[in-house]
Amino acid sequence: MAVIPLLICFPFLAAAVLLLSKNGGLRDLVSYLGAVVIMCLTGALWVAWIGSGSRPIDLYYNTEIADHVIFGAEIFMMCLVTFLCFKYGYKRVSLLSIIPTVIISVTEFAVPHRPRTAHIFLDRLSMMMCLIIAIIGGLIIIYAVGYMSGYHMHHKEVKNRSNYFLALLFVFMGAMFGFVLAESLIWLFFFWECTSVCSFLLIGYTRTEEAIKNSFRALWMNLFGGLGLSVGIFYFAYYVGTLSLRTFINAGVNGNPYALLPVALMAFAALTKSAQLPFSTWLLGAMVAPTPSSALLHSATMVKAGIYILLRLSPAMSGTVTGTMVSMIGGFTFFVASFMAIAQSDAKRVLAMSTVSNLGLMVACAGSGTPETVWAGVFLMIFHAVSKSLLFLDVGATENSIHSRDIEDMHGMIYFLPKLAVPMFIGIAGMFLAPFGMLISKWAALRAAVDEKNLVMLLFIAFGSATTSFYWSKWMGKIISHPHALTQVKDITRKNEMISMVIQAVMMVVLCMLFPFISGIYVDPMLFEMFGTSGQVLSPGLLVMLSIIILFVFAIPPVFYLYSSKIHTNRKLSYMGGINAGDDSCFIDSFGEEKRLWLSNYYFANRIGIRKIMFPCQLVTTAILIAMFCIILGVLLK
Repeated sequence: MAVIPLLICFPFLAAAVLLLSKNGGLRDLVSYLGAVVIMCLTGALWVAWIGSGSRPIDLYYNTEIADHVIFGAEIFMMCLVTFLCFKYGYKRVSLLSIIPTVIISVTEFAVPHRPRTAHIFLDRLSMMMCLIIAIIGGLIIIYAVGYMSGYHMHHKEVKNRSNYFLALLFVFMGAMFGFVLAESLIWLFFFWECTSVCSFLLIGYTRTEEAIKNSFRALWMNLFGGLGLSVGIFYFAYYVGTLSLRTFINAGVNGNPYALLPVALMAFAALTKSAQLPFSTWLLGAMVAPTPSSALLHSATMVKAGIYILLRLSPAMSGTVTGTMVSMIGGFTFFVASFMAIAQSDAKRVLAMSTVSNLGLMVACAGSGTPETVWAGVFLMIFHAVSKSLLFLDVGATENSIHSRDIEDMHGMIYFLPKLAVPMFIGIAGMFLAPFGMLISKWAALRAAVDEKNLVMLLFIAFGSATTSFYWSKWMGKIISHPHALTQVKDITRKNEMISMVIQAVMMVVLCMLFPFISGIYVDPMLFEMFGTSGQVLSPGLLVMLSIIILFVFAIPPVFYLYSSKIHTNRKLSYMGGINAGDDSCFIDSFGEEKRLWLSNYYFANRIGIRKIMFPCQLVTTAILIAMFCIILGVLLK
């Protein structure tokens, strides 16, 4: 298992090389090789882990040098954040970095003697997360190399700091590997904070006024969660005398009263990181950053850190006040965020609201704390990572070609940008169409809610899924419709961008087809590790049948693609309210006047837009959080 330190440290080393490289060719080479090496190292880790019997493993008990390095890096991050907060006039935000760092330092050096524990832990959940980070993150970096060159051609007002941007992506990946493999709560906190700082720097990349404002919003919300996490770690370490994550979870499962508040605080931190209400606005503000960072934040890394922690905590939250409240917040976020997504015509904002919504369902599944709901939550996380990464990258490439990311401007995209429309179709289909993975997972969550007789969760999932279908259907209908006019659009997508998207589109199809296989050989054993029993909701026979149906659904975009080149010769003109003018965009009315016809979706922006319902929803979820902590404190004070 010597590959683990290399897997965590190599991305940081690649980032350092990128920061020092001024030559564009060297920068691209380092990025490509770095992404490939990370994937290979993850593969090597998997081979070694399988060779050891695919069992949970504790590693690295003696880590004094690494502990000192991490402590020094924690102090450096605190100083960096403090400096930037003072530089840009957000002085109070610096306290959210200083206070947690002091708390963790006291915990590490002043807490009573504790038994020596492992610092790295491998099991099926952490190995699955490593695979998601390596493959999706690596493909995003490959895409980013070409995208950033085109980005600065179209945004000349933004200073070209591509080496800095790519370096941050690598640091982000290294922090995520450390986070999902950490068994020590001190290490877990450090890598948690590292992802928060990286996301802050990525969002503020352009240094515009809007970017700076949004980056500091993301920073304070995530650091606020980090403050809760640090308090929970100190509380648990002080009263129980250990910094082991598994001991922490087992204490919660066994009803240890000293784990009650720390579990709630860690769950609270996870809600901030996974952008649940009332903290969803930081993720929406992340849209100002270049597309690769949006894809990385929304799919494989940042938001999945919160889901990972909640899945870890799921056995400890089962049947508790914390679990009930977390589940309610997740279900409510899933429902209202899908409503707000309907009102968006900007493709990236639709993807952002969809991310918040789907994360809400994952949070609800983890909070319920049963094998059945966790089974659904794990598959939701897998399929969401691939689909959402693919869609963000595709929207970025589409925006570069048509100079717009408005869904209305994608009308008939299958005809004028078929190479981008087909992956987009696959990504959208994977998010909501039957019988794809996301929908099967929602079905499983719905059935689990029925079995538990959880009426509130049942309503959230049922109506949230219905509204989800509404906004995805509008988008899908746009890209496969006949275009308004015979538009000529030059596809300027670079080869590396296309390679990344094609690989992810193929992965989406393969994952859907292998759904029963993955469930049987991997997810069910994972649940047994967590709960002592498996909890598959849908029968293997049903999953096999759904996988076969997928083959027919995926035949739709290739058919459109094969015939798209014949549109100019074989196309039939649409019937209009008068004589078609010949270009399918205008008609001659009864007075002989030419009038333009335009088909457009309706978005209800003035009724269910973000400005209309976000604040009331934030008040509701804030009240739920306050009630949760009041109940827990009341129990502790008795």
